[in-house]
Amino acid sequence: MADPDVALSGLSEPILLDEWQAVPTILGAVKRAVDGTPGAGRFILTGSVRAELQAETWPGTGRLVRLRMLPLTVAERMQRPTRPLLDRIVAREELRPAPEMVDLRGYVELALSSGFPEATLATSEEVRRRWLESYVDQLVTRDAPELQAVRDPARLRRFFEAYALNTAGIVSDSTLCEPAGINRKTGVTYDRLLSNLLVVESLPAWTSNRLKRWALSPKRYLVDPGLMVGALGIDTAAVLRNGDLLGRTLDTFVTAHLRAEAEVSHTRPRMYHLRTAEGRQEVDLLIEFGAGDVVAFEIKASSAPDSGSARHLAWLRDHLGERFVAGVVLHTGPKTFELGDRIVAAPISTLWA
Repeated sequence: MADPDVALSGLSEPILLDEWQAVPTILGAVKRAVDGTPGAGRFILTGSVRAELQAETWPGTGRLVRLRMLPLTVAERMQRPTRPLLDRIVAREELRPAPEMVDLRGYVELALSSGFPEATLATSEEVRRRWLESYVDQLVTRDAPELQAVRDPARLRRFFEAYALNTAGIVSDSTLCEPAGINRKTGVTYDRLLSNLLVVESLPAWTSNRLKRWALSPKRYLVDPGLMVGALGIDTAAVLRNGDLLGRTLDTFVTAHLRAEAEVSHTRPRMYHLRTAEGRQEVDLLIEFGAGDVVAFEIKASSAPDSGSARHLAWLRDHLGERFVAGVVLHTGPKTFELGDRIVAAPISTLWA
């Protein structure tokens, strides 16, 4: 704080500045250092959500590259080198499952074990559960009120619980607001607050001039399925007993994985969901690349998907023609196999193979 330029000049590079918002003037020192001696990779700046929204800052245009830090992928948890699945698909590589066998229960356990580092490194299931519960409690009682005035944290908690129950869904505002006993205006405020806290994210609807009558509502997600444990107190057995919750858990798990990979993918993908206005066709995830090419995913809680599981992918392929690169049905079984022209069924573990 006394002299940030001097503080930086005495350090060997690269220099990591964590929680930089504690001394905002450090940004000016970084700017002067970079302008004086240009060179990439000299500084890594990390901070809290409040740093981005509240601290004095400078745009850093041309001087920094922003990278979102998202929960760990399974490959990262296993310390397994791999390439983003989308890069492998675009390169027309064969999609192979991971070497270890994972069944339906195993996928649910992986999803609920969370990608937050503290939860991942927990020494037992009980320790992990307590950490996730504490994280959600801290989120709604401390982090949220510090970022924005929240009159009633209990209502925010109920809103978040409703969000967790409806993750991976196209959800009306009333579905989230009614359990919390709040109006739509407050619900929109809570939604924005949770988004700023980086615990929820909306997937926009995809549209095309070739196809008409789209549903334009976003698909809402928790950024990590482990938050369902902290918010709802569920476990693997509870998910396996409830078909709706099972589908939402797997969808949230896969989407979280692909969202993290998208940050470092060479394809620079943009993620959407697709649903026609009457709901006759629906695709869980649609990935679009710069040239307008498309890869689409269906996520199934099934160990043996058939052509019926891919009918919406086939519909999309027939409408888009050459723009349709590939369709993938991610399932809980052990094998990869063809389901049609440019459509393949592959185990979810292909993500970290």
